[in-house]
Amino acid sequence: MTEFRVAALYKFTPLTADKALQAHLMAACEAQGVKGILLIAPEGINGTIAGSPNGIEAVLDTIRALPGCADIEHKESTASEQPFLRMKVRIKKEIVTLGVPGVDPSREVGTYVEPEDWNDLISSPDVVTIDTRNDYEVRIGQFKGAVNPETKSFTEFPDWFRKFKETRPNARIAMYCTGGIRCEKSTAFALTEGLGEVYHLKGGILKYLERIDEGESLWKGDCFVFDRRVAVRHGLEESGYTSCHACREPLSPDDIASPLYVEGVSCPFCHAVRDEEQRQRYAERHRQEELARARGERHVGAVLSGDADGQADEESKNG
Repeated sequence: MTEFRVAALYKFTPLTADKALQAHLMAACEAQGVKGILLIAPEGINGTIAGSPNGIEAVLDTIRALPGCADIEHKESTASEQPFLRMKVRIKKEIVTLGVPGVDPSREVGTYVEPEDWNDLISSPDVVTIDTRNDYEVRIGQFKGAVNPETKSFTEFPDWFRKFKETRPNARIAMYCTGGIRCEKSTAFALTEGLGEVYHLKGGILKYLERIDEGESLWKGDCFVFDRRVAVRHGLEESGYTSCHACREPLSPDDIASPLYVEGVSCPFCHAVRDEEQRQRYAERHRQEELARARGERHVGAVLSGDADGQADEESKNG
């Protein structure tokens, strides 16, 4: 069985994010048969790509040759099938959209904490641990005792944090996210808001699950990822989650067993907010996907689990 190499990467560094760079990166990926999404912006690059080991390494070499990217770090995992339908390179205003002007992680950022030191930090009674991810991600897993901001988008985080800060103005703050990028922005933002002691998990949850033995872990549940794997567990193994093709919520086996779940059409999280016209449209799309699958093809309109289109303004499966 072919095993695909998946590389999640980001780097905050000044870039000329124009059509020439977009075309250069697209050509490098297409030449190697690599698929996924890369976001480029004046503040840097962010994305997740998948392909053969040699193909991924060739694309990473291309990215390392960009200004300020020689030392770019990436997190690797594997997938039993290609987790992306196509390759996209997009030009954005931000590589992860916080929406607060002047926040620049390349100038000022919170204190990095290695995965091996994270347990001690968040176990300290004077530390408040904050999950910077969105509600649907937090629902399937988080660190023990972490605060859930219950945001639906990262752009909601600044308002939530300002209100939170009023209740704990002198707290020591530890933040985490999937791969680290949202924490770069959120800790930089917290420092601009006047907090003096802000930490974040280096490499994010993914690096923690890769390095920390499950028996010593303070992580509870699974970690949502923005591709067809949907979620991973310790050792970055694929978990038993799938996703709803109507609303993209991660679904456990219990969710799928619900009478409100109809494959490709609805799930317990969206059934009540979809009308009959929408359900019929989703049902037809699902029928076309099944016909394409029977022909050994992927339907061009298929909704990926965590397709990059749906989260390009979040962390491109990485943050």
